[in-house]
Amino acid sequence: MLKTVSVLFFISCLYFALPASAQKTDSLKKADSLKIDTNLLNKYRIEPRRNAIPIRVKPAVIHEELIPVSMMDYKINYWRKWITFGINLNQSAFSNNWAAGGVSSLAIGGNFDYKTEYNKAPFDYTAELLGLYGRVTNKGQIARKTNDRLFFDNKVATQLSKRWLFFGSLTFESQFDKGYQYPSNGSAPQLISSLMSPGYLTESVGIEYKPNKVFDLRIGTGTARQTFVLDTTIYHRIPSNYGVAPGRTFKNELAFQVVATYDKDIMQNMHFGVRYAGFIPYGRGLINIDHRMDAVLMAKVNKLINVNITTTVLFDNDTSTKPQATEGLALGIIYKFP
Repeated sequence: MLKTVSVLFFISCLYFALPASAQKTDSLKKADSLKIDTNLLNKYRIEPRRNAIPIRVKPAVIHEELIPVSMMDYKINYWRKWITFGINLNQSAFSNNWAAGGVSSLAIGGNFDYKTEYNKAPFDYTAELLGLYGRVTNKGQIARKTNDRLFFDNKVATQLSKRWLFFGSLTFESQFDKGYQYPSNGSAPQLISSLMSPGYLTESVGIEYKPNKVFDLRIGTGTARQTFVLDTTIYHRIPSNYGVAPGRTFKNELAFQVVATYDKDIMQNMHFGVRYAGFIPYGRGLINIDHRMDAVLMAKVNKLINVNITTTVLFDNDTSTKPQATEGLALGIIYKFP
């Protein structure tokens, strides 16, 4: 009896299991036969959940750090210097039977110009030493002087604003050699000037206007000038003896002074410089105002050869009642350092 019951139970389980297995097999076959759209799978793909733990990001902060730098023994030089040498030579020669006429001559001239400048704000110091000398020899005549000037200028200033300065200056002017006057009647030349006869020493204090490096204007409200005539043998040859009273060698004047300078390369290889000085004595008439203008135009042919034109216009009632002028054209050699 027990054996019969076990057989019946096994047959029942087998009966119910067969249909389920067949259904599952049919479902798998249908699934294998279906086409799957992979784009839809990617669209509805479930991403893994990101870490939800908050992360604190600290902003980057840049701090300035001072690093010591060695100057390697370098020093700042506030001084600037220029030295210029020049030699000019003019020569002409004629044979004794030259029908057109002419006189053989030889002229030589030289110039020396030294400039220095110290500039460390607010102080400014400039100095210039200028020397000019020239002679010409014509056949049958003694050598004559064509140019002669000794000029030394010093100025120290302190800034009041960007373009205005308070300055003090000391200027000396004279000549190197003796100067003669050659009468038209052929008589012996007469000595009319020499070193420190005359000589001028000028002290000035005032305001300076300097808008750029090429232009400079000095307004000397407090100016004193001393005129020296140390050679007393020329007293009777010059009207008013350069303003110095007979029997004296020195005269002092107080005045208002204006000095203007312009110095610039106006073209390539061409330089122009001009200096004007006006001296207005206190307590004297306008006829006694002194004017002097020195101008030079220099054109460089190459590094050493140059052509220059120099002009000086002067009015000084103590030496002449009429304006005086001189002009020179020369071809020469010039060397500038640096």
